[in-house]
Parts: sequence; C-alpha cells; structure tokens
Amino acid sequence: MIQKLFPLDKNYILRQAQSAMQEDLLDLMAFELKRSYTIFYNPLRLMDETYAQILDTMEFPRERARMIYQQLAGIYRFIYGSNQLELLFDGRSHFEKFQEDWRKHFLIWIRELGQHESYVKTMLRMTLLFDSEPRAEWSENRCKAFINAHFDLQVVKRNGELKLKSA
Repeated sequence: MIQKLFPLDKNYILRQAQSAMQEDLLDLMAFELKRSYTIFYNPLRLMDETYAQILDTMEFPRERARMIYQQLAGIYRFIYGSNQLELLFDGRSHFEKFQEDWRKHFLIWIRELGQHESYVKTMLRMTLLFDSEPRAEWSENRCKAFINAHFDLQVVKRNGELKLKSA
C-alpha cells in the first residue's frame, strides 16, 4: 500500500491499531454471535444438535469474518476519521487510545448488529455453521449489504468511495 499522507496521520495509526486487534476481536465477534443466537433462537438454552455445534465450535474459517471485520473497521475510520491527532495527557500513546476507542465501538456495533436476525443468520452461515464455500460467499455478500444499509452507507465501486446515502 502506498502511503499518500504523513506516516503519523491519525488514519494510519488507527488502521494499525485495528489490524493489531483483529484476531482478538474476531474471537469476540464469535462469542457475541453465540450470545445473539441464544437470545434469538434458544432463550431457554435447550441443547439440540445445532445449538451444541454453535457452542462447541471454536475453530472456523476466519477469512469471511475478517472481511466483515475490515468492513466495520473501514466504516469506523470513515465516520471517525478526521486526520487531526488530539493531545493526550494521560500518558498513553495514540495507538493505545485508538485501540481502546475502537474496541468499545466495535463491541457496541456487533451487539447492535446482533439484534438483527439477518446479521446473525448470515454470520453463522459463514463462520460457526460453515458448510460450503458458495453458501459462505453468498452469506458474506448479504452481510456486507446489510451492514451498509444499517449504517446508511453506499459504496461506489467505480472509484472506491464511501458516502452517506443521505448526502
């Protein structure tokens, strides 16, 4: 990737912070997905084959989940991406502050998304209940479309821009 801005630009530090946390937050995403499934489909926590598979699955194809993570990270940078660094007086680096802020927003967002059946079903199909690549690809596309609609964003493919639908 060619850097067009200053190396200490906020967006570069923020992207590095998000990348450093990716694997841990993918695990958090899977945990919250299990929680959302339980709330939606099995509030009594009755053990059946599907529920047991969801709870027992610790390893799953992570590439599709990474795409959703990167999409959410990009949306966060778009919404909160001014390039001005603020002055920190608590002894933390900007990298540490951005990690903390991103983690908080990410958790809020995946819990918010987890309240929608469409998100829960598509995420399950491409992660914990993965059974085939075509089904996972279809689910990934549906999930991306749902997230864009949820955040009221439109991706313009010809020039790679993100913009608000209302704008």
